[in-house]
Amino acid sequence: MRQGTRRGSGPGAPRSADVARLAGVSQKTVSRVYNDEPYVSAEVRRRVLEAAEELGYRLNNAARALASGRTRSIGVVTLGTALYGPASLIMGVERAVRDTGYALRVVNTLEDDPTGVAGAVDSLLEQGVDGIIISEPIDDGHGDDLSAGVDVPVLVLGAPPLSRPRTLAAGVGADLMARTATEHLLELGHDTVHHLAGPQRWYAARDRLEGWRSTLAAHGRTVPRVVEGDWSASSGYTAGRELASDDGMTAVFAANDDMAIGLVRALAEAGRRVPEDVSVMGFDDIPVAAHVTPPLTTMRQPFDTVAREGLKRLVHSIKNPDAPALPAGEPPVDLVVRASTAPPPTRKTPGRGRTPVLSPSAGRPVPSPGGGVLTEN
Repeated sequence: MRQGTRRGSGPGAPRSADVARLAGVSQKTVSRVYNDEPYVSAEVRRRVLEAAEELGYRLNNAARALASGRTRSIGVVTLGTALYGPASLIMGVERAVRDTGYALRVVNTLEDDPTGVAGAVDSLLEQGVDGIIISEPIDDGHGDDLSAGVDVPVLVLGAPPLSRPRTLAAGVGADLMARTATEHLLELGHDTVHHLAGPQRWYAARDRLEGWRSTLAAHGRTVPRVVEGDWSASSGYTAGRELASDDGMTAVFAANDDMAIGLVRALAEAGRRVPEDVSVMGFDDIPVAAHVTPPLTTMRQPFDTVAREGLKRLVHSIKNPDAPALPAGEPPVDLVVRASTAPPPTRKTPGRGRTPVLSPSAGRPVPSPGGGVLTEN
């Protein structure tokens, strides 16, 4: 450390004037660097940040909030759930926000919360956040309440954008990913595809169902009756016991991997082999998907990419309230083909595969003859 510099948080703590003196710039330039304003060269920005680090300077966020009307914070509304998709999306947001200079303020809302998302948004607005992220929302009947009284930019992840100004959306449409999943099974030669849907209060579950249904309709295929689960493996198992009684069923697209895994267990206990008798497709690519028996074909969601691109657009709207929104990116649609999907059996014998077995691991899985493992995690 250079002689004469000072550290700490007390009365003798370094000030922005000390940083300016050490970096050889004006105090206004220090302010511009910390407010991430344009027209500051990379070299000047580097000198200011190095001087601040050497001095142990910490920005007084409270003082800056009073001066600028901003708290340098972004509010996040998320469901209080440990489900893989919503949890991964929030982790992606937390990773992405580190490079923005903003802090996160998270409010959880439960599915049975009478105030819903609107109440969580009101709570964040009272805290003075500069922008809001709504992650994996459900239809709680309060959506219209968000259109009034929200004067900050809103980023919606996992649902259609709200009908209000300065509202952004980010992510790969679940309907597009569902179409890709259904197309994969049809291209393998299955006459149609059954669907194990998620709870329809979730916008994501609705989009996956609609993508599946529209793909079958576009190909002129029969649209089977939908069986609905609650995202859990146990609900997939229950649905699988029901679906297994249909001898004509050869392919199922499950709205998430947990339900797909429960479904595979139920099919195995009913003597329906996966993928020889029934192909099973999941959604999310949870960490265990590559290690179940058989390894699960699934749609991988680009959580980090969605969070990073969405946050970039939100911060742009916060800093440039009168400028057009940044264009939305198009994250890749990632189909991960493993051994749980294959062409359908060429012919069926009455009663074939109906001998119950005790465990889903009682038979050895046969890799998909038409699609080898493209990605193994």
